[in-house]
Amino acid sequence: MLGMSRVRIGLIVLGLLSLWGCSKSPPTFISKPEPWRNDEESQCLASGRVRHSPFLVPRTSLGGPGHCGAQQPFEMSAALNGQVLMRPTALLRCPMIPAVEHWVTRHVAAAARQHFGVPVVEMKVAASYGCRPMNGISGAKLSEHGHANALDISAFILADGRQITVKQGWHGDPRERAFLRQVHFGACNTFTTVLGPNADRFHHDHFHMDLARHGRNGDIRICK
Repeated sequence: MLGMSRVRIGLIVLGLLSLWGCSKSPPTFISKPEPWRNDEESQCLASGRVRHSPFLVPRTSLGGPGHCGAQQPFEMSAALNGQVLMRPTALLRCPMIPAVEHWVTRHVAAAARQHFGVPVVEMKVAASYGCRPMNGISGAKLSEHGHANALDISAFILADGRQITVKQGWHGDPRERAFLRQVHFGACNTFTTVLGPNADRFHHDHFHMDLARHGRNGDIRICK
C-alpha cells in the first residue's frame, strides 16, 4: 500500500509540473511604433530590386504580438543566384535581401576563395524571423528578428565539404580565423548591426546581422 501511495504521489507531482510547464507564458518584450520601418519596406518593394526567383519566394504579411511582423517578407533559400544555399530557409523583409546578397557576393564568396581556394556553397542559418525580445530575455526590447530585419549565421560550408563554424573557427585554425574575421569585417561594412563572438556570451557561436537604425539620424553602426 505504501508503494502504491508513493506512485500516486509521484504521478500527481508529474501532472502538476506538466501543467505548470504548459501554463508558462512566452517572454515579454518592449516595442513601440516606428514609422520608418514601413516606409523603408514600402520603398524597397516598389523599387523592384527584389524579385521573385526559385530562391526568393514572397510570403503574405507577417503579424504578431506588439509590433512584430513585416508587410511582405521573403523566404530566401539561397544567395548569389543559387550558388550559396541558406539552410534552413531564412524569412526576411525586403531591405535585408540586397544586403545579404551584397555581403555574400563581395565578402563571403571572396574570402572563401582567398583563404581556402574553393567557393562557399552553403550557409547555416541560426535564426531569421522570430517574434521575441532581444537575446530571448523577457522584458527586453523587441529584437530585430521580430521585424524580419535580422539574420544569424553559424557556419559556412565549402565546396570541398569543409565546414567552418563560428563557434570553433573564431579561435581555431589560422585560416579559419582569418576567413571568419574577413567575413565579419565585410558584414560591418554592409549591415548597421553586427555581433559576433567578441560581442557577448549570446553571440559566441554565430554572427548576428541586422539593419536597425541607431542614433537620432540612423547614421550610427554597431560592429562587435
